[in-house]
Amino acid sequence: MLKPQSIRKGVTITLNGKEATKQEVLDLSSLWTESQENFFRKMLKQGGQMKFNGILIQIIPQEKTVNSRGEKDGGKIIFPTYDMRF
Repeated sequence: MLKPQSIRKGVTITLNGKEATKQEVLDLSSLWTESQENFFRKMLKQGGQMKFNGILIQIIPQEKTVNSRGEKDGGKIIFPTYDMRF
């Protein structure tokens, strides 16, 4: 069975096309085998869709647009050239 910490903030999980709450997914995970649970954990990191016990599960992870410090990337750096005025 999954623990609440397994499902991080920012991950969108849908069950049969309807957005699910964290508690719904935790309750559903009690019916899974160990291999299904391990596969679900891997899919939480990368996203995708799977079908367990006739239920279509789609996982959309949060987009990572941060640098190594965890800050939002500043974008393209433009250095002044000789023809640019300050």
